[in-house]
Amino acid sequence: MKKRPPASRPPRPAAEARRPAPDWAGLVVAACRRIEDAEPGMPIGELLAGPGASPAELRRQFRARLGTTPKAYLQALRLTRLVRRATQEPGALAATLAAGFESGSRGYAAARQALGVAPGGLRRELRMGWWLGLSELGWMLMAATPAGICWLSFGPAPQALLDELATAFPRATWVADGSRLRAWFEQVRQHILLPEAALELPLDVRGTAFQARVWQALRRIPLGHTRSYGELAQALGRPSAARAVAAACGANRVALLIPCHRVIAADGSMAGYRWGVTRKRRLLEREGSLCGGAAAGGQMAISTAGSRRL
Repeated sequence: MKKRPPASRPPRPAAEARRPAPDWAGLVVAACRRIEDAEPGMPIGELLAGPGASPAELRRQFRARLGTTPKAYLQALRLTRLVRRATQEPGALAATLAAGFESGSRGYAAARQALGVAPGGLRRELRMGWWLGLSELGWMLMAATPAGICWLSFGPAPQALLDELATAFPRATWVADGSRLRAWFEQVRQHILLPEAALELPLDVRGTAFQARVWQALRRIPLGHTRSYGELAQALGRPSAARAVAAACGANRVALLIPCHRVIAADGSMAGYRWGVTRKRRLLEREGSLCGGAAAGGQMAISTAGSRRL
């Protein structure tokens, strides 16, 4: 009796070669664009649906690469639009809906939590005072609302500082507030020379919920100590959000009082600083975080031409 030949297996497809890994960078950027162009009320799941990846995996990649979630990004975009629309629309409700919120109540809750003010409050006149003078770090500009300091910056030329302030607060009405601001200014200027303790001055700063958490954490870093961006993210319970922490530091408008200069790279290097790495190094040397002999920076150019609440 003849043996049957063994049954032949069907040939494996020529494309048995492994499928190429998804282009996660491209997919995440495409998701950002869909979120940015989304119609009001569109569910986040629909915005993440697309070829190349499941919504669940895209969520994971989005957070791992950008340090935030798609939902949080959508919320931040809506809040940004709300601030811009507040003075362009006929009323607070119209501004809330134009910003992309599904209802007035949701916009109200989001604005109160993230910005510390209701949508209607964004339409009110913003009264601010300012004080400008020289410090060891160059020209220093301080501005404040009735609630507290909202701006503290350094630069080589006074007019550039004033222009930056005016751009940041286009709706502000500038008022005389010299006595209060000069006293605060002197405290900060003295602190730069002799940083003996934390400066306890009233602040009026607003940002997203995550930015507010980062800024609070910065104020808890003791004088004479530093943290890396990764350590700060870990302390906030977001170990993969080092980039988001760095972005929140970069968004800080109040130098020294929110001490983002105390955050350095994981390898101990200065990394970036909104007001210049030379100033950052000098501040850390003054506070005892660095050896004074490490000063690299030579002289800073100084021009004398012209003159969520925490």
